Amino acid sequence: MKYSKLAVKILEYEEKEIYYDPVYHGRSLKIFGIDDDPTKVIEYIGDRFLEKEYGLVFFDTRGKYSKEKFDTIVKIEDNKPTGLDPIKMAKEGILKNFYTAATIIQTIYGLDRSLTNKLYSDILTGKIKSVPEAAVSKEKYSEVIRETYTTLDEVFFKGKPPELGKSVLIDFGNAYSITLVGMAFLILAAAVKDRRNTLIGIDDAAVLFYTTPGSAAIPLLTQPMRGRVTLLASRYVAENLLNVPGPTLVLYNDPDLQSMIYEANGVPQGAMRKHVLKGEGAFVWRTTQTLEVEFGKLLI
Repeated sequence: MKYSKLAVKILEYEEKEIYYDPVYHGRSLKIFGIDDDPTKVIEYIGDRFLEKEYGLVFFDTRGKYSKEKFDTIVKIEDNKPTGLDPIKMAKEGILKNFYTAATIIQTIYGLDRSLTNKLYSDILTGKIKSVPEAAVSKEKYSEVIRETYTTLDEVFFKGKPPELGKSVLIDFGNAYSITLVGMAFLILAAAVKDRRNTLIGIDDAAVLFYTTPGSAAIPLLTQPMRGRVTLLASRYVAENLLNVPGPTLVLYNDPDLQSMIYEANGVPQGAMRKHVLKGEGAFVWRTTQTLEVEFGKLLI
């Protein structure tokens, strides 16, 4: 089998080397395991793509990633300014346009279409220049925003929007509000969604997808795009992750969870559902006609 230049060796079995190739296998790889194994695998693959001169964008819920390989670090902490105001970010060109900003606010605060269109109009005309201004205006959309808007939101949107370099680490390690984490995840996902020649790593993916804004970021980062690769690493076997198209790397986990992962991938019962032990992995991928499962030792 021929591989593209993006292929990365992920497993070894006796004399055989097993590769993950985004071009051939699919551009979103899901990695399931316990302890630090998913983190180690996603970092290992990230380092290989760094060698290929790819940009890295890592969403880190644990705050454990080495920071020296990134030229931009965005720290998300409760009750501290982030500068992630979609309206200001659109004005500075970090987000694609003002309509993107309006739809992000719609998703976070549950606006309907008519209120979103009114907000978009007010942003375009310069009447509304920030999310805090939208929350205190006398328009109908502000009433809906204020239903869930808190002082944590007020502080979150303050500050200057960050300049996102080629390699970006988003550090959620000191954030405890899952609501703010979901907001930040959606806003930053929208900011990087069109990047090419970039590896996007998400660890822990299940945690980031627990909120409505977080779930809305899934298709932004997993939609197939030439030159982009997305890694979803998780210690939780969540349904919304299992349903994301793409190959799966099964690491050591409880037997019933391994079985759930195999089931979700359509692996038939029998020898193809070999139990994965510590330090091993099972790479599950599809062609248009077949389902393949390859076993081997991890390289981490």
